[in-house]
Amino acid sequence: MKNSLMTGKMMTGKVMAGKKRRKKILTVFVVIIICIIALSGCERIIEGYMESISEHRITTPVRPPTGQISVTDYNEFTAAILRLIMEHETSSLILFYHDGDDVQAEIDRARNEILNEHPIGAFAVADLILNPTRIVTHYEIDLEIEYKRTKEQLDSIVTASSAQFMQSRLLDVMSVNGEEVIFRSALQITEEEITELVRDTYYQNPRKIVMLPIVTVEIFPEQGVEKIYLVQFGYTESLSMLRHIGELLELYVSENSGLLTGDTYSEVILSLTVSLMDSTTFNEGAARTIHSHGTQNFAATAYGALIRGNAVGEGFAMAFKALADELGFDCYVVLGYYDGMVHAWNIVSLYGDYYHIDVAMCDLRGIEFAFLKTDEDFEEMYSWDRENTVKCKGELTLDDIPNRDAILNPHNPDNNGDSNEED
Repeated sequence: MKNSLMTGKMMTGKVMAGKKRRKKILTVFVVIIICIIALSGCERIIEGYMESISEHRITTPVRPPTGQISVTDYNEFTAAILRLIMEHETSSLILFYHDGDDVQAEIDRARNEILNEHPIGAFAVADLILNPTRIVTHYEIDLEIEYKRTKEQLDSIVTASSAQFMQSRLLDVMSVNGEEVIFRSALQITEEEITELVRDTYYQNPRKIVMLPIVTVEIFPEQGVEKIYLVQFGYTESLSMLRHIGELLELYVSENSGLLTGDTYSEVILSLTVSLMDSTTFNEGAARTIHSHGTQNFAATAYGALIRGNAVGEGFAMAFKALADELGFDCYVVLGYYDGMVHAWNIVSLYGDYYHIDVAMCDLRGIEFAFLKTDEDFEEMYSWDRENTVKCKGELTLDDIPNRDAILNPHNPDNNGDSNEED
């Protein structure tokens, strides 16, 4: 029994001793592992290496608050600058979300295009200053704009799709003696053509436009499909005086055209001619000093003939047309030369045919000399642009007008005033 107990105790002691040895071995092994790890970490720290593992997250570009300008490509960039120009803004911050490395090339390209190729930029802007700053997700571009035009000028630009619209707009501005008109158009009209359009507008509207202005035309840019046309007007008289004169002329034509009566169209035209001859004196002094059409001299205007009572040929012609227009006649002013001197007269339509009437020469040389004349009658002493002027070849003469004697000599009691001509 004792031996069995002893044997059991010895076995238990051996088991316990084995467990202790295994525990020591495990402890030693763990310590060794910890030391290896520690030594490895220290070595990496000594060598300058640190490892950190974290989750990668994609950062979404932060957009600017509402109200700031944000663009993503070249076209949006240039369009944003042009909008600022039209609003006449002087500075702005543009956030350019550009995905390339050549943003400076894009900025330079936009600046050159706006200043030299785009009509609005070439017309309105003196300089563009663009300073870019690289941000993580975009470029911030500080923009400064220097102008050579006012906001009022930009706001006054009108788009013209036809020469007829241009002429209508010119009439609106010139009839109130405006100082400029600005067109935007793809018509490809030249400076000379616009100047001629201004002249045509004046000579077609002697009642509404007091005096032909001095015209200067600038075109922006020089090349390109679409252009800005700056048409400026200059006058030797003050604008207030010209507007006052315009009011007087309008009143005179309205009141006096009704006094020109007759039973036939030809009688009315004769009455108009005689009325101008009686009320206006040919200004020989002005005629000697005027060497071109459209000069800023009142003697060459309808106002000079109708209100002041003295005029050169152009003044007589403008007055005749102003009254003929009011009476409903188809009438033109012809610019040409008489005996080598600058001169002007009229062409009028009667009964389907056209006739020359030169009231100034009727006054100087007698009505039979220059009333109801054909091209053939005028070709010896007169010269004009015959290719671009209606042909005058009617057969009506002064002798064919009923009551001509009564109109020519209204105070002669022997004139009965009978009329046999039909309209």
